[in-house]
Amino acid sequence: MRYAYLFSDICSPKRGVNVETLEEVLYLALEIAREGREGRKVGTLFVVSDHEEVLKRSKNLILDPLVGHPHNVKKINNPDLRETVKELAQLDGAFIVSDDGIVVSACRYIDASSREIELPLGLGARHMAAASITKETAAVAVVVSESSIVRVFDDGRIISEILPEIWLLSRYSIHLSGAYSEKHGADIAVLSEK
Repeated sequence: MRYAYLFSDICSPKRGVNVETLEEVLYLALEIAREGREGRKVGTLFVVSDHEEVLKRSKNLILDPLVGHPHNVKKINNPDLRETVKELAQLDGAFIVSDDGIVVSACRYIDASSREIELPLGLGARHMAAASITKETAAVAVVVSESSIVRVFDDGRIISEILPEIWLLSRYSIHLSGAYSEKHGADIAVLSEK
């Protein structure tokens, strides 16, 4: 994969999630961050792995548009599904992705406790939902911010920030706490906790 070497700190077995699934979600998140939809920036949330526990701590905001479709068409690496996800990202709520790469649900309201979660000022409800659900479950969350930044959460904390356009680095303030590493590709910067 194109950025696999940049994602090695994020997509690591120590996360306890399927590395290939997390990588596919990160690629899709970067596409959404870069492309937006219909000329505007779009934010969304992916919760990866431990899907049964995540489903217990969430509910649909609208009728789930993915219900009833066979698993083989809901694989995260299916090009048709990826375009569907980009369209659905315009709606409120999170995507729940199983460890084996099936997008099991869309438009989910995450109902996890925000107690003991501390986020930097300026990050909103989507980021709080990501931090909260990863604190209560074994899932990892990927947030696409409307500012085009992709943040990865594990155990209630931001563990990585991905700037899909390298020029953003000069005007960006880092939200990671503690020591971090910085990796660059031709057009991307990945900042990850050490």
